[in-house]
Amino acid sequence: MPINKINKKKDGLQGYRVRVNYTDMNGNPRQVERTAWGLAEAQMIEQQLITEFKNKKEVAKSKMTVNDLIKEYYKYHKTEVKSSTLDTIEKIIRLRVQPFLGECRLDKLTQPRLAEWKITISNLKLSDKTKKTTYAKLSALLNFAVKMQYIPKNPLLVLGNFKDSSNAENQTQKLRYYTAEQFQKYIAVAKKYCKTVKDWDYYVFFNLAFFTGCRKGEIHALKWSDLEGNVLHIRRQITQKLKDNKDLETTPKTKSSIRDLQLPKQVLKILTEHKTRQQKVAGDLFSEDFRICGGEQPLRDTTLDKKNHKFAKEADLPHITIHEFRHSHASLLANNNISIQEVARRLGHDNVELTWKVYSHLYPNQEEKALEVLNKIDIE
Repeated sequence: MPINKINKKKDGLQGYRVRVNYTDMNGNPRQVERTAWGLAEAQMIEQQLITEFKNKKEVAKSKMTVNDLIKEYYKYHKTEVKSSTLDTIEKIIRLRVQPFLGECRLDKLTQPRLAEWKITISNLKLSDKTKKTTYAKLSALLNFAVKMQYIPKNPLLVLGNFKDSSNAENQTQKLRYYTAEQFQKYIAVAKKYCKTVKDWDYYVFFNLAFFTGCRKGEIHALKWSDLEGNVLHIRRQITQKLKDNKDLETTPKTKSSIRDLQLPKQVLKILTEHKTRQQKVAGDLFSEDFRICGGEQPLRDTTLDKKNHKFAKEADLPHITIHEFRHSHASLLANNNISIQEVARRLGHDNVELTWKVYSHLYPNQEEKALEVLNKIDIE
């Protein structure tokens, strides 16, 4: 907030230029400038401007709504997180925050108002996980408001997150996955429809999903250059269904998602045969940059979903989502007593705790085995 001399005088008093910098309610830097005569007047004007724009900022803050805050939040985080992550946040806030709180001013966003919002969300037909995720996104939004000094504290924290539902349906809900025998039936149906290279793309995709536990986006992004011997290098992912309808290729979800997976011999054979098919069809256009599933372009999520429903129905199996093929991989390993550390590594989880939370119930009961070990120790 400088006070600078200028080459002018008035009534014998030195001229000064007074500048005050401030930030408007949209986060844009602004500057106001005044001319003063004499240092005393310059200092007085500086203080007046500081007070004036501080008051203006406070007034602007008091009139800011949740919708205003959301706009700033997106603008700030646009360069901080991946586009796919921001799209997910935007969808949750647009569907489950803005319709109920969007027009509410921040200074009116009290705990009773937020308690009403929680009741509204609780009455929606949403899973416990979805409700908790919604709470987390709104809480992050309000933490941003605290960071920007729009509100003194996050009023949602006192209320706490949604509790797990106690109804019988949720209590008995189990992890859905295919056993090895079920997958054999499923993939046999998929193979029946393999007439073209594109048909084989889907066959290869579902084999990779079951035998590697990779995320859908990770499989979409796989190139032939990622296959080295019997090792598959997971280095990127592709996100579809973005707002602009364009595919987005990025690094995997987390650092631990960058991993190397050894492939079983049957999958390696499937990939070798499929590469030969692509080479034959593409001819001189073929390159190691071709997608393993799709060639020049990755497969589309919507078509994958349709194929998945079709194969499951014809195999007389319950339908599971494509993400639940990932559960199938983890469950197969867990049921065969593969260490939780290796399951976590293959899935690309950040920590073992996450893997254990989801799959611990699948591990064989170790009580009798532990007792057997202890019984072998003789003491006098």
